[in-house]
Amino acid sequence: MSAPGVATKAKQRVAIFTANMGGGGAERAMLKLAGGIAGHGYDVDLVLSRAEGHYLQEVPDSVRIVDLHARRLLSSIPGLVRYLRRDRPNAMLTSMNYVNIVGIWARTLARVDTRLIVNEQNALSLEAAHSPRRRHRLMPRLIKRFYPWADGVTSVARGTADDLVSTAGVSPNLIEVVHNPIVTTELRELVAEPLGHPWFGPGQVPVVLGVGRLAPQKDFGTLIRAFARVIVRRPCRLMILGDGPERASLEALVAERGVTGWVDLPGWISNPYPYMAHAGVFVLSSRWEGLPSVLIEALFCEVPVVATDCLSGPREILEGGKYGALVPVGDEEALAAAIETALAGELAPPPAESWEPYEQETVVRRYLEVLVGG
Repeated sequence: MSAPGVATKAKQRVAIFTANMGGGGAERAMLKLAGGIAGHGYDVDLVLSRAEGHYLQEVPDSVRIVDLHARRLLSSIPGLVRYLRRDRPNAMLTSMNYVNIVGIWARTLARVDTRLIVNEQNALSLEAAHSPRRRHRLMPRLIKRFYPWADGVTSVARGTADDLVSTAGVSPNLIEVVHNPIVTTELRELVAEPLGHPWFGPGQVPVVLGVGRLAPQKDFGTLIRAFARVIVRRPCRLMILGDGPERASLEALVAERGVTGWVDLPGWISNPYPYMAHAGVFVLSSRWEGLPSVLIEALFCEVPVVATDCLSGPREILEGGKYGALVPVGDEEALAAAIETALAGELAPPPAESWEPYEQETVVRRYLEVLVGG
């Protein structure tokens, strides 16, 4: 005999639609959310414009992958319309603003009663201002026009929610702040895996660690320049895990600052968490964020953290500096000083209370309230 409530839930289908399972924080959050909702007895479909990316192999067996085989995001609309008409999910969550617009259009064309919630992951004003892509620059206008067509909006942090209101005129009544699910059972297991990199062996100098896509948003150039200041006064090394379009320019900057041999850019690493747990300090140098998963993961790994006070996320996550150091965006001198403070042992490792609001089960229950009423 089924447990109370499970049979009812099994009849309810929840869809999560995004572009792919590439190596970003938003994609990983949707992956964890899908697994968590399935764990509550719901049928869950992870609907992808194209089923590709680093995290595809991590999708649990309890989640069905629906591949729309679209060559680009916009061309996934016909496939998404067919899926909605065929499978009639009770609710669909879409993530990232350009995906959200496609999801809104598809639901409208499908003429189904699927409840649609769109999820905002980044600071819209800064994303629109800094992106070279025309679709990002147009996004505030598209959001103002089409987000009201959704049944609700979730924003990963209070800062991104406020920015959505001020930049695109979205009604505050439409928005709920719901964090991304970051801390999971799998994360606990991954942190405990052995780390064989020689820089982290006994007797080695401390490692300053950055993690993220090598792109302008993450501003690793400022981190490299700050590190070049620190190493003059204190022996240490810098490692940045990730890959992206700025690799060549960052490597050139390393050579220009004379720190070759003290800086390593090893590329994308599937399990960065043992690196976090063994680092001397974790640094988030971003120009803007939404709710930076890596910062919360670093808190869980109990490494001292330094972050830019960017819009949005770090101030909220670190509670105004209670759980780590906050420095101005793009200020290499302030960043260097904060790194030195951490390496000197004057920045306390974060306590468990710093990451507990981002535990998977807490977030999944919030999303179920928003999507299907509990």
